Amino acid sequence: MTDAATPATTTATTSERLDRLPFTRQHLRVLTGSGIGWALDAMDVGLISFVIAALAAQWSLAPAETAWIASIGFIGMAVGASLGGLLADRFGRRQIFAVTLVVYGIATGASALVGGLALLLVLRFFVGLGLGAELPVASTYVSEFAPARMRGRLIVILEAFWAVGWTAAALIGFFVIPGSDAGWRWAFALGAIPAVYALIVRWGLPESPRWLEQRGRHDEADAIIRSFEESASVTTHARRRLTTGAIEIVRPTAATARERLAALWSREFRRRTLSLWVVWFCVNFSYYGAFIWIPSILVAQGYDLVRSFGFTLIITLAQLPGYAVAAWLIEVWGRRLTLSVFLAGSAVAAVFFGTASSEAAVLIAGMALSFFNLGAWGALYAVTPETYPTSLRGTGSGWAAGVGRIASIVAPLSVPLLLAAGGAPVLFVVFAVFFALAAAAAWGLADRRGAALDDR
Repeated sequence: MTDAATPATTTATTSERLDRLPFTRQHLRVLTGSGIGWALDAMDVGLISFVIAALAAQWSLAPAETAWIASIGFIGMAVGASLGGLLADRFGRRQIFAVTLVVYGIATGASALVGGLALLLVLRFFVGLGLGAELPVASTYVSEFAPARMRGRLIVILEAFWAVGWTAAALIGFFVIPGSDAGWRWAFALGAIPAVYALIVRWGLPESPRWLEQRGRHDEADAIIRSFEESASVTTHARRRLTTGAIEIVRPTAATARERLAALWSREFRRRTLSLWVVWFCVNFSYYGAFIWIPSILVAQGYDLVRSFGFTLIITLAQLPGYAVAAWLIEVWGRRLTLSVFLAGSAVAAVFFGTASSEAAVLIAGMALSFFNLGAWGALYAVTPETYPTSLRGTGSGWAAGVGRIASIVAPLSVPLLLAAGGAPVLFVVFAVFFALAAAAAWGLADRRGAALDDR
């Protein structure tokens, strides 16, 4: 089947050489280099939930004002995700990844110096702009290096760096923010680290060879793949065998941003795109509605700031085993089943968390919510870049994330209204309904377990 979205040239040996490689030191460098950026991203998103709880008391903010601190960042993330994917397909994965780190690192550091709500909201928009662009670009980048037989697992491991960053945020929230009136400023100052790390990304990591091939830069792509083969000790004879007999399939390509966006809704991709957007929207609504507000909800239920942050830290630690189980299951059960099971588990856990009345119940239900929800995130980030060919991968991943960010804008603004209407039980039942809708929509996605990235 041909389509206006597919690359102009697909060289079978490029995909074949990448897919036949074992996991090498070069793969580890790409994974950890991207993962550190991912963790720093999570640290920033996680920090704002603790900062909101602290500023609500220190600045005497109304619930609507604290909701806007969260939502303005997500407005930036929606714009950033949509633009980041388009730019990554045009200028390369590594370049845009580095730029996003600079943008949100500088804006986060500058947030430490603000003296009022208005300037903080402006800076949080720019933080969101960088954060929103970074996540879909990073997952696209790693997926294009990963051998097909382990691609899903590596993307879930990449997503597991989110738990590392969120745990760092919880530690900062527990030890730094309550320490003084300026604790939240020190938290933001630590969030400036990504601006420095961007230099490492820009000069220390290779560009995606699949993207280079798609742009006609064959010699550069070959040099990068050779470095991976050398890292794996592939012999000269084996390398020659892998690089001969290249199959060239000429297809029309979507050259402009408008054509790439239109191609997402072509007959070949419209069902995948619709399902993907529904899953992203529902998961973002429930995840950010719940986890951005958990510290504040616990404070409102009578726990002091330090105890609330301590509970949140324990709940956060349950993310790591969630990722570990999802990373194993995604290559055993496949993408769709793993994603839908973890989303269904998230729905059940949300109901229990909303009705928990004792400290033990809060912790157990919260840990279950973390376990299932972050495992689902890992599976979602694995399936998203596999949905589209190389010429559309950044655009498709970015716009799915951008649609999801619309929900993350609405969710924090909806939480005060839902709490006023029926308290935590009603709030978390609503989150459970969104998780259940996402679980159903996951069955409209293509399951690409073990398949080469550009196989249809």
